[in-house]
Amino acid sequence: MWEEKLKIYNALVAKCPRLERLGKTMPYTAANGYMFSLFNKAGEIGIRFSKERQEYYFRELSTTFYKSYGAVMSGYILIPEEMLKDLDKVAVLLDESYDYIMSLEPNKHKKK
Repeated sequence: MWEEKLKIYNALVAKCPRLERLGKTMPYTAANGYMFSLFNKAGEIGIRFSKERQEYYFRELSTTFYKSYGAVMSGYILIPEEMLKDLDKVAVLLDESYDYIMSLEPNKHKKK
């Protein structure tokens, strides 16, 4: 089951040519020194947004905070399972997240 969901995450990242999937045991995407999408051990996808966009997507997508290893990931939303049937729509969200991350000051404590 986890492997099947990992294939979906990989396909999602592949739809966004500016992005590269990173991580062996905890798949993620990162840019500008910040992670902005994660695939957790439960096979769930989380995408990071500004506080305002996060609150908007909570309402718009009827979703909630994203958790990884039992911890709430600040700024991330949980991508609802039913959305994974249309990866083109989710790719739009992932691209939006990338643009948000690139608008931040570079995180000099992390690799770019």
